Amino acid sequence: MILKSYPAEDGFSMPAEYEKHKGCFMIWPWRPGSWGKDATDAKKAFVQIASVIARSEDLYMAATEKTYDEALKMLNSSVFHDRLHLFIADNDDAWARDTGATFVVDRSKKTIRGIDWQFNAWGGSFDGLYADWDADQCIARIISDKINADVYDATDFVLEGGSIHTDGEGTLITTEECLLSKGRNPSLSKEQIEEKLKKYLDVHKVIWIPEGIYNDETNGHIDNMCCFCSPGEVLLAWTDDQNDPQYDRSQRAYEVLSNTTDAQGRNIKIHKLLIPQKPVCITKDDLDNYVFEEGEDERECGERLAASYVNFYIANEHVLVPQFHDINDENALKVIQGCFPTRKVVGIDALAVLKGGGNIHCITQQIPFTY
Repeated sequence: MILKSYPAEDGFSMPAEYEKHKGCFMIWPWRPGSWGKDATDAKKAFVQIASVIARSEDLYMAATEKTYDEALKMLNSSVFHDRLHLFIADNDDAWARDTGATFVVDRSKKTIRGIDWQFNAWGGSFDGLYADWDADQCIARIISDKINADVYDATDFVLEGGSIHTDGEGTLITTEECLLSKGRNPSLSKEQIEEKLKKYLDVHKVIWIPEGIYNDETNGHIDNMCCFCSPGEVLLAWTDDQNDPQYDRSQRAYEVLSNTTDAQGRNIKIHKLLIPQKPVCITKDDLDNYVFEEGEDERECGERLAASYVNFYIANEHVLVPQFHDINDENALKVIQGCFPTRKVVGIDALAVLKGGGNIHCITQQIPFTY
């Protein structure tokens, strides 16, 4: 059923990612402009990520008709048991966080519903990353249908799942850089956008961080910059290097978070999570592997990628953390483990995912448990 009301009015709210999940939604990678004509490394990373998630929650994987058999073969492992749900669905790329539904729940009625936002490839005709996203526009309703969830029609409002993060207790964090960008909802004021977030997600306070990670092609998604690890606590991407272009961005975010309270009136505890010490950049070999279509944003040799350890996924029993072959990899695992003492932190070689344009959180979308 397609609903025209607002979730908050109906008693539905968005839970925190660290609350219990029913499962996780992913999309099999294939786009040569993101993953290259040889996408072997990316596909292996997707399999590893999916297999860890499936140890404690169901894994829903969409694949196109052309890639279904390949996905089935590569995902054919006993580790999935009966938790893997592979199905056919057209898509333009594998960013499940942004194209998949955002799920809200009514705990008292033990009911889940999806929200179908408008997706315009991170900026539409203004600064979108590819020219055709018709298939991606349909993904939210497809995955909602797979789990028998009604859907809220929010297609009058451009939003990606990676641009929001909530504590499940009324607080949401986002960035001005993204939600106020001209490619999203230019006819709406900051106050009007905030009101939309409150009505759709049942949050009562929105914390606006100025910017996201440096050179993030999504216009600064919050999920690469800052996230809740528990009520009243966040992990913030950080660098102590004053010459790094990320330095001022992290400083400004810290200033905002240090001088505000959450929806429950709590001061926010900030855990600093160092970004990779050495910038991760596109190489000539990487560039030679990409095949860009007309209207698609193209990469350049030497281009700095938005590498951040904040872009992790919280599964029921694990936290999947990207690793970049960097000296700060181990520190990231240690800091994140300290924030999630009841879960096992697992490092994932995510360089191939980063070269696609995002990371572990970007290619996953949690499906909350309804209790």
